Amino acid sequence: MSSSSVSFRHFILGLLTQQSMSGYDIKRVLKSLGWLLGDPSFGSLYPALHTLLKDGLTVVDVDSRESKPSRKVYSITKAGRQALKEWINRPIGPNTSIRAFVMRLILADNFSQAGLIALLYQRRAQVATHRTALEQTVRALDDETNSGQRLTLDYGLALAATELAWLDSTLNRLSRQPLPMEVVESN
Repeated sequence: MSSSSVSFRHFILGLLTQQSMSGYDIKRVLKSLGWLLGDPSFGSLYPALHTLLKDGLTVVDVDSRESKPSRKVYSITKAGRQALKEWINRPIGPNTSIRAFVMRLILADNFSQAGLIALLYQRRAQVATHRTALEQTVRALDDETNSGQRLTLDYGLALAATELAWLDSTLNRLSRQPLPMEVVESN
């Protein structure tokens, strides 16, 4: 089982915390986020839903509708919420793809404030490392390097600079926000 298929299943669980959905509803959400997540593999959606159901992480209700085909509406279970929580609390690796990061970011409402800040710091460290590597590569270029490679490296540096600026701004804003009341009251 690949980590991307695990991430996709957890992402679906996260979507189901927002509301119960049919496979078609989930497809629409994925399609609307396609420019951030890449082209969604709809062929992997129904097998993922089947696995989540089989593993007891979701339940399905059949919604019979007059003059329309029935819809299977999926809801997250208590076990599904626990699996999602464990995934969310797992640190991202140093080579986590932008897609995997964005999937977690979309589910920000499922994170504690401290967990979201930790995720953003992990991503910041990852992007800073990649930017440093790109800068070293640019310094090592010679006059013979083709323009396509130079353009690609410049593009990568611009993306890294923009993402780092966004991460710094977001981290600054989140660190100024008060902790939610339940966190304050438990101290």
